[in-house]
Amino acid sequence: MSAIPRTAPTPLAERPAWRALLEHHKKTGTLHLRDLFAADAGRGERLTLEAAGLYLDYSKNRITDETIALLMGLASECGLRERIAAMFSGEKINVTEGRAVLHVALRAPAGERMLLDGVDVVPEVQAVLARMTAFCDDVRSGSWRGHSGRPIRNVINIGIGGSDLGPVMAYEALRHYSRRDMTFRFVSNVDGTDFAEATRDLDPGETLFIVCSKTFTTLETLTNAHTAREWALRKLGDERAIRRHFVAVSTNAEEVAKFGIDPQNMFGFWDWVGGRYSMDSAVGLSTMLAIGPEGFRAMLAGFHAMDEHFRSAPFERNLPALMGLLSVWYNDFFGAQTAAVFPYDQYLKRFPAYLQQLTMESNGKHVTLTGAPVGVQTGPIYWGEPGTNGQHSFYQLIHQGTRLIPCDFIGFGKTLNPLGDHHNLLMANVFAQGEALAFGKTPEQVKAEGTPDWLVPHRVFEGNRPSSTFLLSELTPEALGKLVALYEHSVFTQGVIWQIDSFDQWGVELGKVLAKKIIGELEGSGPAPGSHDSSTTALMERYRKQQG
Repeated sequence: MSAIPRTAPTPLAERPAWRALLEHHKKTGTLHLRDLFAADAGRGERLTLEAAGLYLDYSKNRITDETIALLMGLASECGLRERIAAMFSGEKINVTEGRAVLHVALRAPAGERMLLDGVDVVPEVQAVLARMTAFCDDVRSGSWRGHSGRPIRNVINIGIGGSDLGPVMAYEALRHYSRRDMTFRFVSNVDGTDFAEATRDLDPGETLFIVCSKTFTTLETLTNAHTAREWALRKLGDERAIRRHFVAVSTNAEEVAKFGIDPQNMFGFWDWVGGRYSMDSAVGLSTMLAIGPEGFRAMLAGFHAMDEHFRSAPFERNLPALMGLLSVWYNDFFGAQTAAVFPYDQYLKRFPAYLQQLTMESNGKHVTLTGAPVGVQTGPIYWGEPGTNGQHSFYQLIHQGTRLIPCDFIGFGKTLNPLGDHHNLLMANVFAQGEALAFGKTPEQVKAEGTPDWLVPHRVFEGNRPSSTFLLSELTPEALGKLVALYEHSVFTQGVIWQIDSFDQWGVELGKVLAKKIIGELEGSGPAPGSHDSSTTALMERYRKQQG
């Protein structure tokens, strides 16, 4: 299949496979999980998948064998296999920007070939990894020293979007493996409070800033970077100090040098790496500094293992493909507007926030690759919190509310911090929540407990709330790579079904353009008459008055 469709494909809602699923949903959409399990004693063992070190129990989803067969038919009819091949072969499947989508090359091992316009990009990737490794070894060993001769003890990553969310999530997820004698912090918000709090207790002489900006022109990132520059120079006093306390992840050597960063300390990446798919590129420099080059390469190996599984496994045994198809099933046939991800590991507390950008920036689209209206719902809202915190806040709505919210539970066989029976209690909650969501509690069961009739309706759980449960052995760098790649490819699968471009993000541009215009007006003589709507104009004038 060509990256750019020559003619408009058949609208999704008119495809035979889609219509077959609509008819199937009419017949099966009201089936209860209680009945599905009662009719199939082996369902909980049969509807499972194990691959690349991940075990998935998807038996608590509102599906039958026919549902799976029809979803597989939809994947074939929409050309999922061909689109996977197009991505891995370097076709420019990001059609609106004319770019290839080769983040999978970032984790390809040395010696593997991945071509873009006939050129193998793997040697370039490995060269950047080698430079990152040498730099991180120098910093971690203390041989890289600040301007005043002291070793680096603090690292602050300055970025936004994919240049922040991935590194933050990875650091928190892998904190167990990080250097505890070093401090790692992340600044993304243009709100000055973010920078002030990140640096309040740090010594500039022991602090290294990583400025992540592909173009080195991103307004928020460069605003924070210049503030960091001023903060460092107030103490260090010498412009030459910038070269020992700032490095860049960018492709714009001219702007990097103008800032004062030695271009030799610039780590590049490529336009075939989207921001939200870049945590395993040089954007992950802070991750490598924290967990070391060996740990970073283990994470890349995890990514690659899931890549190869997605690339080669038949769809009925393909973890990301099945996940993506189930998401389409709930989003478009049940009308589920959100999807929840609940990692039962405190280290993964930023994982749902990371997934929000990955999923919603990728698939928050309203037109197809050819510019035609999609005609169906795309991009469910992803959200979540680590367990068991969420159980004491929003689980009430999932269990007894009126909205259908498919849930992903993520658990681990072993804890990295064994304390008494904490982990058994944690995992008991994983299993209990999935069971409660699926089967609920009937009025008869509530009455049998001696509940007064007037109270029975309040204590009934309808059940039939779908969930998938992922089990991994232990949260390691390799396991994290597998998890991230799993969701990356699930998002890609959904985008292929909806016939959209999952790799552009034009929706974030308009606000940026307007903000650049407005900041000049806020700092100047105010908005010109008629330059904005009455609401925006009034808000700007109110703000200017508040500032005096």
